[in-house]
Amino acid sequence: MTPSGYRFGSFVVDRTGYRVLRDNVPLDLTPKLLDLLLFLLDHAGSLVTKEQLLDALWTDANVTDNALAQAISELREALGDQADAPQFIKTVARRGYRFIAPVETIDTAGPGGSPAKAGRHDSSEDSSYVGSGLGRTYTGGDAHAIAVLDFVNVSGDAESAWLSAGIAETVTGDLQALGHFRVIDRWRVMEAARRTDRSLHGMADDLGARLAVVGSYQRNRSRIRITARVVDVVSGQALADAKVDGPLDAIFALQDQVVAQFATELGIGRTLREMAESARDTASLDAYRAFSEGWMRLESLDVREMPQAIAQFERAVAADPRYALAYTGLASAELAFYETTRSDNEPAQDQLHRAVEHARRGVELNGALAEAHATLALVLVSAWATTEAAEAARQAVAMEPTNWRHLFRLGHASWGDERLRAAAHTLALYPDFAFAHFQTAMVHVARGHLREAETVLRQGAAVQDRQIGRGGRYPALGLHWLLGLVRLAQDDVEEAIAEFDREHRLAEPHRLYGREYAMYALHARGATLLAAGRHAEAIESFERALALYPDNGPTHLGLALARGESIPDPPTGLERARPIEAALVRAQIFAARRNEDAAIATLRQLFDTAPPGFAGWTVPVEPFLKDLHRLQGFAGILSRLAERAR
Repeated sequence: MTPSGYRFGSFVVDRTGYRVLRDNVPLDLTPKLLDLLLFLLDHAGSLVTKEQLLDALWTDANVTDNALAQAISELREALGDQADAPQFIKTVARRGYRFIAPVETIDTAGPGGSPAKAGRHDSSEDSSYVGSGLGRTYTGGDAHAIAVLDFVNVSGDAESAWLSAGIAETVTGDLQALGHFRVIDRWRVMEAARRTDRSLHGMADDLGARLAVVGSYQRNRSRIRITARVVDVVSGQALADAKVDGPLDAIFALQDQVVAQFATELGIGRTLREMAESARDTASLDAYRAFSEGWMRLESLDVREMPQAIAQFERAVAADPRYALAYTGLASAELAFYETTRSDNEPAQDQLHRAVEHARRGVELNGALAEAHATLALVLVSAWATTEAAEAARQAVAMEPTNWRHLFRLGHASWGDERLRAAAHTLALYPDFAFAHFQTAMVHVARGHLREAETVLRQGAAVQDRQIGRGGRYPALGLHWLLGLVRLAQDDVEEAIAEFDREHRLAEPHRLYGREYAMYALHARGATLLAAGRHAEAIESFERALALYPDNGPTHLGLALARGESIPDPPTGLERARPIEAALVRAQIFAARRNEDAAIATLRQLFDTAPPGFAGWTVPVEPFLKDLHRLQGFAGILSRLAERAR
């Protein structure tokens, strides 16, 4: 039987609580490092080969031994261990690693296990996972965690197919209003459906939930029947049943009755009216349907779906002008459409302005809706209103502190230490959200901590690649591109090119940000080849990048340098629409013309005038600014950027 915990030195490892304590103080370890430590402890005293560790920790991901070496180095640092005089982890040359310290197994949930006394809930609420993503043995999950699966459309009626997710969303909201369960986020449930066989046990295992709501509905003309039950996944026992039927235009009341029946059978005291008031945002069936269909399109993150998503949300707000949640959906869809143009010299600013207006309208209609504040934060970041964006995101997190989406938006809106904390909290709630790794790496790059950035990016890229391979919902983009820039800044030309090629392969044009990161990868590849003196190949890469963004200033600069032509002027229109990017382009052009003083002055003015936040964060790894690193004035620029990222 796998131990629930270990003790070595001054450390206690709590497997069920998924944490490590040193003298009763939790260590700040990533999930990957926790998995690595658990695997070594499970095999304490024995040689663990590199192949075993790579297979266990990076399942289905194509990573090198370097990723493992980086993880071992970080784990040693967290434990205060030294590679040349190890207390805990010994390297076995060319073979692997061995955990060499004396290890005591403990029962962390029992009377003698100190983690059970260190502020955890009672053991009935603990997760029963062995690790996270490593050697997991499902024994039932969190006894209070419940996941609502999509309802089955028994009649197969295409006209009512939208209710499959719609009923599940409403039941989820009503269960949250009961205040009795830890209700799994519906987005996580949908992702679990994508990456499992969709079986009840498979999805519950993936989500760490012991309880699940399964149900179906059958529409017959203007009437609908809904049946559902709360199931204990381990025992198979139905803990509560519900069956309701009535007219379709009473769907809201019918859905509420489902959870009301659950509450009665489970002995939970919230009233039907309290649930409805907590979970309901519209009384219009037409608005609700349009919102549900728009949200499914938005959640695809497929740029081809955005016009229809916008149209559906517009239908929703037309049907119910006071439907706050529909305004947040409309703002998000318009923002997604704008983001497809954000790297154009003159992006769709009108679309962004509409997104901001609709997000503000959502907050105005329902100031108690955390999603409205979080959406406002997201759109304000794109408008560079970073101070107000961070305030809105903090409010959303204060209202719903365990919602990973709000924490992600706080990370997106904030900078420096606050971003690092928000990203860490996001990953604690949603370990497969790869973009949080990108958020973290941005801060490390701005601070000039390239080693830390590389470590985080390798972790995130492994998650991203795995998600893309299995069709995950939020696989992110950009991690291989940024990792390539970090490697290039350290003069590793071949690995940089390999990373840019990986990014280009993953950046499919229909995905949100796909065209943009395909261009970034091709541009960076061209800059790398140019630095290596491979001019013909560089020209080809720059030309391919310009096929995607014909007016991109840095790429035109690279192409001119590769061809030995005169340095072009900055593109027109960029200053008006994207002043921060315009300053970076001017600085690169000045640097290419050997006017270093003007380049440094341009960057200094950028940081004098830029709003708080991540403006100019790529300066330490920009290929066309690399020659400035030898200058004292540029050292001041880097110091200024690092200070902004505190």
